[in-house]
Amino acid sequence: MAITILEGSTFCICDELGDVGGWPTSGFFTDDTRFLSILRLSINGRRPLLLSSGKVDYFSAAFYLRNQPVDGLAQDEVSVIRERFVGEAMQDRLVVQNQGMRPVAFELAIEVASDFADIFAVKDYDFALGDPAHADPLPPLVKVRFDEENNQFLLADETGVPAQTQVIFSRPGQVEEPGRVAYRIELEPRERWDLRIDIVPSLEGEHVMPRLAERRFGDEMTRVRESLAAWHLRVPQLRATWDDLAHSFGRSVSDLASLRMGGSDGGVGRLPAAGMPWFMTVFGRDTLITCLQTLLFGPELAVTALDALRERQSTVDDPVRDAEPGKIVHEVRRGKAARSWHGSYYGTVDATPLYLILLSEVWRWTDDAGLVREFKDSALHALEWIATRGDLDGDGFLEYKKRSRRGLDNQSWKDSHDSQRFSDGRVADPPIAPCEVQGYVYDAKRRMAELAREVWRDRELADRLEREADELRRRFNEVFWIEERNGYYALALDGEHNRVDSLCSNIGHLLWSGIVPAERVDAVVDQLMGDALWSGWGVRTMSTEDQGYSPLAYHNGTVWPHDNSLIAWGLMRYGRWPEAYRIIRQMLTAGRYFDYQLPEVFAGMPRAETRFPIAYPTAARPQAWAAGTSVLLLQLLLGLQPDRRQSTLETVAPPELPAWAGSLRLSGVRAFERPWEIRLEEGSVRVTPG
Repeated sequence: MAITILEGSTFCICDELGDVGGWPTSGFFTDDTRFLSILRLSINGRRPLLLSSGKVDYFSAAFYLRNQPVDGLAQDEVSVIRERFVGEAMQDRLVVQNQGMRPVAFELAIEVASDFADIFAVKDYDFALGDPAHADPLPPLVKVRFDEENNQFLLADETGVPAQTQVIFSRPGQVEEPGRVAYRIELEPRERWDLRIDIVPSLEGEHVMPRLAERRFGDEMTRVRESLAAWHLRVPQLRATWDDLAHSFGRSVSDLASLRMGGSDGGVGRLPAAGMPWFMTVFGRDTLITCLQTLLFGPELAVTALDALRERQSTVDDPVRDAEPGKIVHEVRRGKAARSWHGSYYGTVDATPLYLILLSEVWRWTDDAGLVREFKDSALHALEWIATRGDLDGDGFLEYKKRSRRGLDNQSWKDSHDSQRFSDGRVADPPIAPCEVQGYVYDAKRRMAELAREVWRDRELADRLEREADELRRRFNEVFWIEERNGYYALALDGEHNRVDSLCSNIGHLLWSGIVPAERVDAVVDQLMGDALWSGWGVRTMSTEDQGYSPLAYHNGTVWPHDNSLIAWGLMRYGRWPEAYRIIRQMLTAGRYFDYQLPEVFAGMPRAETRFPIAYPTAARPQAWAAGTSVLLLQLLLGLQPDRRQSTLETVAPPELPAWAGSLRLSGVRAFERPWEIRLEEGSVRVTPG
């Protein structure tokens, strides 16, 4: 069983004993680099046995162990408490105790190693940049040296990158071979012995003096705990009789706290990283959607995201990174991983319109005209990219086609290589114009027209954007609509403007954007809620009637919580409350089977055939927009939306909510620089200033 603890972009993946190195993807990581690939504890040459272990907080864990019977030790004579903390570095504290009635003597050994592997190599198990099945996990150029004066191992990357790991011990031991230190311990009955191990990574090869390490870790632990306490004080407090909602919301608050990245990362601030373990960094699309989902928490996350993404908005045309002026970044990497794309890669077609949508949504929740003025230039650059370089063939639709040799083949949210399929299973050829992205652009232009008219006081721009939005809506409904199968929208257009005719969950995003005309809403909703797309737990990414469907295909038949949250938002926009409530109820019920921590994706098998939702084997947990799902679903359940003109938070929910919603009190929701309290009692929602 893997145990993962993290703080910001630093994390450790270990086994249930606390050891690292049991499988190819375990390790201690920061700066997108693995700084420790082996950390093993043994007693008389044997691994301890497990009593119990688990996370204490998202940044700490505890492991309770006992000895095996070996070399004069009876089983369970010795206990080991192993406590681990992750901040900007990692610390282990060991307490070993003789639990028996006689004196004991034994050897306790610690083994450490590092491969300084790039996170992409670890993710792909590909340390030799060849066949992963035959890759050598131990690179030849890692130097291990023991610094006797400071009682530490120094592990150094010798591949031309000055990365270094310090492993500092609080007690001197016997160094018998590179990376292994042993302690000969003698204990009287009930006597204890302790050891502290400080593991300090440095991408630039900088040293921390061992005598300062304890103070540094103490300060760091205090900082992390204070940050968590401040976070819990700032987010809304929920009391609910519906247990699935209460537990899911609480877990989301905790997960989003754990994914926040530190403020020293070049302007990233306290942004939520995209997901654990491989995406502990800024992802334009994921970051923007997570911020849209969590505006109940106040505007801080969203404003930080807008600022960080503005700083990385491309100003150049660089085919190697799929970068173009005005485009919002897809992925930011640091350390060794950054060498591939110089730290930033821009292969995303939807982050740029989503950036504009988030700017507008923050304004609607805050009425902060100063903020909108501050981001005007960035917004105009984004609009320019949408109007020019984003439309590859001048047909009025936003398309993508990679230019980078190492870039993503698919650059919408369904970015796996085989996600754009015709109903007969054929993979579409680029350039690809995804249907939901046209909806995002429509929504973005309508919203920017509103900002242009009311804040920037540019009526000419406002009128032009409204005309463009109306024309896009007209052409989209003409070109993407398919009459067969009772009517639906194509997944995309391919490079020859053929309609990619799989029936997919993307049509629900069209409701969220508002691009669907009233006369087609029934058909779209019927498709979303029909047996082909509705699994019983949520809307599948692809219908069971399409040849490309598989309930275990990453984007071709699975269920994604964030996808369903946006679909529910769209249903609410069109007043389709029964269907929205159906998604809300079943998605939060599904969370029960994942310990209330919704994964990024789970299998699309029919509920009638499974007693519980089936986990997807490589799903990220925690994952930002999955964690944000519960928060948005709570907002939708209560029908909350801001009224900027009245500077009030209001509910548009029906007069009577379903009985299963129970009663609740949500306090500390922040909008228009004041707190609000929401109560659900006897099926009725009441919003009051708090």
